This record gives sequence, C-alpha cells and structure tokens, in this order.
Amino acid sequence: MPWALSEGEFLSRCTRCNACSDACPEHIVVRGSGGFPEVDFTRGACTFCGRCADACVPRALDRTAGDPWALKATIAANCLARNRVVCRSCAERCEARAIRFVPALGGAADPVVALERCTGCGACVAVCPVSAIDMAAA
Repeated sequence: MPWALSEGEFLSRCTRCNACSDACPEHIVVRGSGGFPEVDFTRGACTFCGRCADACVPRALDRTAGDPWALKATIAANCLARNRVVCRSCAERCEARAIRFVPALGGAADPVVALERCTGCGACVAVCPVSAIDMAAA
C-alpha cells in the first residue's frame, strides 16, 4: 500500500475496515491476503492522490512518512519485445518516460526501465498484453 508504515506496524494498526479501498478513485486497492488492503496494478495505475492514506483512521498509511513506496517496474522474459515481437504498450503508457526501448540488431528493440525515473505507479502493468511487468521493491 502507498505510504504504508513498516510491515509490523502496518499489520498491527490496520483494522481491515476497507476505508482505503473505498476512497481509491482508481479502484486499485483491493482486499488481499488476510483481508488486508493491497494494490492490484492489473486494475490500473496509482495516481498518488493520497485519498487512501487520508481515509485511514488508524494511520496504518501515513503520507507524512515520505515517498509512497519503493516499488519499481520489472520486465520478465516473456515480454513480447524481448521475444522479438514489436510491442511498446508499456512505454506508451508511462508518463514518467521510465521505460525506453534500446535498438537491437535484427529485431524488435529491448525494453529497459530507468529505475531513477520510475515512480512505481504501475501504469505499465495493466496494459501489458502478456502480463510480463510486475512491480517490485527496488
């Protein structure tokens, strides 16, 4: 979750009330394992609006803690472009321009994630036709 406290602190404070998921205008906060909220990037991107944290009464999510999270996009081997099929869906959706394609001899260009530019919004996840993109802690 964006702005989540440390794992132990988050788990002890979160009441699983669903206020964060109800507040999310993108509808990407869902009930996850054990009823705790989690972000499902297959539903869309996080805009970092902060409504989930603002709705969190027990303060398991705290916007004053700094960056929302340390997630970055990772691209798996089943990526179409990595298998020489022309596809640039992820880069077209990335507002931060964190995904670029490096020309390759004899085929489609290879995708590269510039970690310093990636905001972790997840916009690239849902648009990938083969589910080759995941968000992971950097």
